[in-house]
Amino acid sequence: MLDQWAYLSGVTLDFSRPGKPTDNEFIETFNSRLRQECLNASWFPSMADARSRIEDWRIDYNQNRPQTSLGGLTPQAFAAQINDARKFA
Repeated sequence: MLDQWAYLSGVTLDFSRPGKPTDNEFIETFNSRLRQECLNASWFPSMADARSRIEDWRIDYNQNRPQTSLGGLTPQAFAAQINDARKFA
């Protein structure tokens, strides 16, 4: 299905090589943070508890943390800044 979508959309798929994590350093950085800050730091007594804690971490990571790629703003603050700029444009 992915192959079909890519072909019809004119997209060339390019997969990371096995054993070469440096092919995609962004996901490796994310995976490292997830392991250090959530998975290794928590004890999950059940699958439901794991899902809940990981979801809480994901929300914090994506919404509340300052991001260097956004000039040190949180994603919410950056989105608000963009929305304000659009109102005045």
